[in-house]
Amino acid sequence: MRRVTLILREEVDPYLPIEAEAISPEILSKNIDVSVFVGNEKKKLKEVFDIRVDGEAAGPSATEIVMVGDCHQVKRVGEYMTNGRIIIEEDIGMHCGDFMDGGTIEIGGNAGDWLGREMLDGTIICHGNAGNYCGSGYRGGRKGVRGGELLVEGNVGDYCAECLFGGLVHVKGNAGIHAGCNMKGGKLLIEGDCLMPCGDMYAGEATIYGHVTDFLPTFRETGKVTESGHQLIVFNGDLANRNAKGTLRVGSFERI
Repeated sequence: MRRVTLILREEVDPYLPIEAEAISPEILSKNIDVSVFVGNEKKKLKEVFDIRVDGEAAGPSATEIVMVGDCHQVKRVGEYMTNGRIIIEEDIGMHCGDFMDGGTIEIGGNAGDWLGREMLDGTIICHGNAGNYCGSGYRGGRKGVRGGELLVEGNVGDYCAECLFGGLVHVKGNAGIHAGCNMKGGKLLIEGDCLMPCGDMYAGEATIYGHVTDFLPTFRETGKVTESGHQLIVFNGDLANRNAKGTLRVGSFERI
């Protein structure tokens, strides 16, 4: 087992973005002499982080990366990772876990926008809040998350699980506007409240335990169920989308 501990240096400008796609088990299991961009300047990883390595390299599946310090400006951590584990003790920046295809990322603080964008497999656990487009596709894309599990224990911003295609996106707090819009599959669970969810939904299952504000009129009520102690109203739609097969279940709602 190899553990690579990265401690963000105090002298690093907190206002400069750090493009850090090199921080993944696939890369650091083989070589720690890699580079990142700080702003528009290319620097060695060891110039940005104090690095401690424990244990021998044994491939990505036996590699754990621990990030120490407020890394809110560190972007693209775990991009394309397929195995291993990344533990982020505090906050992390945008695009964490992009295109992830295996392994686990655990975030102790908050995550920036696009957390888990278009992930294929694996597990992301965020103990804080996440920004906009959590578990979504990218602008212009037709498929978002296709597999794996993404759990946010706090709140998320707007457009959570946009274009969801597979897997599970689970939010324990509240979501902003248009969660689950353009869903084509997968499961979305929001335990709190949200605004105008699942527009242009085609397929998949979305469940909202809390209250929905500005509930879209293009969903047809089909019954009621009880899940985990919650009384839920069941809808089919979005009927604005011909042949829609989506299921939306909500605790309470108010129409537009």
